[in-house]
Amino acid sequence: MRAVQYDRFGPPEVLRVTEVPEPAPGPGQVLVEVHAAGVDAGEIPFRAGRMRAISRAALPRGIGGDFTGRVVAVGAGVRGRRTGDRVWGLMPHFTFGAIADYVAVPAQRLAAAPENLSLLEAAALPTSGTTALTALTDKARLAPGERLLVRGATGGVGSVAVQLGKAIGAHVTALAGAQNLDWVRELGADTALDYRATGPRDLGRFDVVVDLVGTELGGYAARLDRRGRLVALAFDQDRIVASMLGTGLRAALRPRRIKLFSNNPSAERLAELTRSAERGDVRPVVHAVLPMADIAEAHRGLEAGGVRGKYVVDMGRRP
Repeated sequence: MRAVQYDRFGPPEVLRVTEVPEPAPGPGQVLVEVHAAGVDAGEIPFRAGRMRAISRAALPRGIGGDFTGRVVAVGAGVRGRRTGDRVWGLMPHFTFGAIADYVAVPAQRLAAAPENLSLLEAAALPTSGTTALTALTDKARLAPGERLLVRGATGGVGSVAVQLGKAIGAHVTALAGAQNLDWVRELGADTALDYRATGPRDLGRFDVVVDLVGTELGGYAARLDRRGRLVALAFDQDRIVASMLGTGLRAALRPRRIKLFSNNPSAERLAELTRSAERGDVRPVVHAVLPMADIAEAHRGLEAGGVRGKYVVDMGRRP
């Protein structure tokens, strides 16, 4: 089968489509024929080699963390999944490889795909949606009427966080590029501000800050109300390991105020996302749809910035 891999660290051009053996589902696993997969900005430092001090996985490595598709086989002990089921899901925690013709994943990494979305557009949501849900509901415990700031509101997670914050009933302020202000208002932001012209000191007070940039955390934490919570979902890409350590220390010293987590959703969290999508609380935001062969173009676009939502890779399956 086809799969996107890289066998050395480097720029987007190290990504290539290669032929690998088709996986077989083991006990408790489901084999999914992938129809579409999301392209995650969080994989860029892994591909570039900036995470080699932390990630020891051998090369070559696959890429892609989430996918949509149809079940083609189930392993021993799997219940509730049948051949032909429309599903979406995520690769096991800290593994990649969703941009491939087939994936074999634990059954608990899957949920029924939303009936109101095509498998192509839905591929923009599993990772971003579960991350935003966990950030706002489990970590921040955002309540109706609270003031939410989403910093980095145009990306995959940010665009979902704006929508979910509005659905919960918060007053949502979004920081985004000037060209995207009207667009984030359409997503649900009550206030949209140009991040280039707005620093922490220019802002009011917030109950919850969701940060998807990773810089100036001290300045944004200072904008929190007395019981405020900041959820850090990104790190400074120019000094990523130091940023991870620094943010981790902040969260350890002030756990009620600074929240940090690595997204590892349960089957119920995925099912919750399905229900949210079917209710219309969130909708996928697809920046562009590309074939597998153009994966390097997607990574170049993510590095350049200005992406609205997510790139999605189309495997060319029939609907």
